[in-house]
Order: sequence, then structure tokens, then C-alpha cells
Amino acid sequence: MKILSADSSAIAASVALSEENKLIGEFFINTSLTHSQTLMPLINQLLKSTNTKIEDINCIAINAGPGSFTGVRIGVAAVKGLAFANDIPCVSVSTLSSMAYNMIDRNCIVCSVMDARCEQIYNALFKVNNNKIIRLCEDRALSLNDLKSELSQINDRIILIGDGAEITYNYLGNQLENVELAPVNLRYQRASSTALAAFEKYKCNQIVTAKELMPIYLRLPQAQRELNKKRGLNK
Repeated sequence: MKILSADSSAIAASVALSEENKLIGEFFINTSLTHSQTLMPLINQLLKSTNTKIEDINCIAINAGPGSFTGVRIGVAAVKGLAFANDIPCVSVSTLSSMAYNMIDRNCIVCSVMDARCEQIYNALFKVNNNKIIRLCEDRALSLNDLKSELSQINDRIILIGDGAEITYNYLGNQLENVELAPVNLRYQRASSTALAAFEKYKCNQIVTAKELMPIYLRLPQAQRELNKKRGLNK
């Protein structure tokens, strides 16, 4: 079973082709180009480089959020288009969950953090034990101070991962000695980890159609929040 996976939830973009748990190929790019310029060319080049036709793909997976509103929309739209045109099932993966798979070979607590701006982060906690990922909480948007309070109650090794990892680490300072940054080569979301998360969901028949695939947002877009603020709404 071949899975085509993609991520465009933050600044970097990546695509991967895997056969069950075997990685066949992966492209990663982190430039100033927008995902609308990079994502589909990356997919086309990956398929060409691996001598794979779109008809050979059994499932398409995407980090559907949380993340950048624009990036998530572009990624989901690209996958919906490919899947709908070729009648391929989809797997919607939490961006925060996929990042935990970067640390699948280490026994620890993974603290996935993405910069949500406005003094908030997107976050979820996962326990990694013997190559198994156990979710400890739902994806959420919360303040750095709230996360600090929660992490202070954990005695296990904690690894920060994601584009908000360094911000969080600097905020914590030296107050939590069991907290560390993930290595820079494993710190950000990658489509190969999306594939691992997607394979687990696929085995449990957690698939959706192209029509059913939707972005996952934990907050309203900035423009909508500003409009609500002017209207006196606390949303």
C-alpha cells in the first residue's frame, strides 16, 4: 500500500512517498516561496523521481492543521484536488500528532508546539514508549504560561518539537531541567512523519473522502478575530 503524504502547515513544505512503514522518497523545502508555488511541483517531482503514477497511490495524507491558516488551506486544497480527480481516499493527520513521530525511537514526553502568535501556541502532549505514540491531551491553543504550569507537573524527559519549540524553550529558561529541544534536523514537521501517523490511522479505517477532508483550525483567522474584537465579541 502506497501513501503519498504532504505538509504545508508552517513555513517549510514537504512531501513523501511511503509503502506502509517504508519510506521511498521525501522532498523538503524551506524557502521564501509560497506553498502555492512549491507544493504541487514537489509532488510532481517526487512521483517522477520514484517512477510512480498517481494511479499507484492507495491513499493521500495531509497535515490538516493546526498551523498557518494559509498553509493549511493550500495543503488541504491540493490533496482534495488530487484525491477527487483520481478517486483516492484521504487521511487527515493532526500536525501536532505527526511531529511526535519524529521522536518515535526515544522514550520521552513529546511536547509539540507551533507558534500561534498573539502570545499563544498550538500544543499537544504525547508519550513515546517502545516505538508507540500515546496521546495525552487534545490539540489546543493556549498561552506559554499555561503550558509552563502544566509541564512543571511532569517529571519525565520532555522534548520540545515544532516551530514554536525554541520560543517555548527560551520562555521556560532554566526553570525546568527535564525539558530539552529536539535536534534541529528533527525539530520540524515532515511529510515522512505524516506518513507514519497516516498509516496507523489507515489500518484503523480512519479514512475520509476528498469531499469530507477539511482543514483543522483551533482559532479563528486573525482578520476575523480583529473584526469580532471591534464588535465586542470575545471570539
